[in-house]
Amino acid sequence: MDTSIAAFCYIALLQGECSMILEANIHIRAMTHKDFDLMVKWLTNRKVLEFYEEPPSNLERVINKYGPRIREEHYVTPCIVEYESEPIGYIQYYKIQETDLKKYELPNSQTIYGIDQFIGEPQLWGMGLGSIMIRMMLDDLWDNKGASKVVLDVKKTNTRAISSYKKCGFTQIKELNHDSILMGCVKGTY
Repeated sequence: MDTSIAAFCYIALLQGECSMILEANIHIRAMTHKDFDLMVKWLTNRKVLEFYEEPPSNLERVINKYGPRIREEHYVTPCIVEYESEPIGYIQYYKIQETDLKKYELPNSQTIYGIDQFIGEPQLWGMGLGSIMIRMMLDDLWDNKGASKVVLDVKKTNTRAISSYKKCGFTQIKELNHDSILMGCVKGTY
C-alpha cells in the first residue's frame, strides 16, 4: 500500500465534531453504539492491550466508557477507522483539559489536543495504516479545530508506534513515568 498522503476529501461534519474523513482506502467516522461489540473484541485482544493502556474489557465496561462519549456528554470524541470499508481500529481526540495542561506542563495559551489510537486488527500492523490515520486526524485537527499542537502518550516499549508517530512529525516532549513518554506535534512538521 502506498503510505503517501493524498488529498483529503472531507465528506461531512457531524454536529461539528468527528469529521468523516476519507483518504484512499481509509475512512475515519464517528463511533456509534453499533460499534460496542467491535470495541469489546479489540479490547479483549491481548496483542492490542499490550500497547493500548486499558484493562481487558466487556460489553458493560465499553458501554459505560464510550456511551457518554458517543452522546457528546464527555469531552472525548470517539471515532472508528475503516480500511477498505472494514473497521480496523479506533482513534479519539479531545482538547487537553486545564488540569492536564498543568499536569504535563503544557502552555495554556495554546489550543492543544490529545489523541489516542490503536489498530485493533494485529494482522494489519506494519502496513503504514497507523501513520496514515494519524496524519488524517492531525490535518482535521489543524484545519477544523484550530489545534496549535497535538500530544499523545506512548509506552517506551512500543517501538512500532513511536516510529509511526515520528513519521507523523511527533517528537518527545518529556518522560511521564518509568514506562511512558509524552510526544507532541505542531502543524507542518511531517
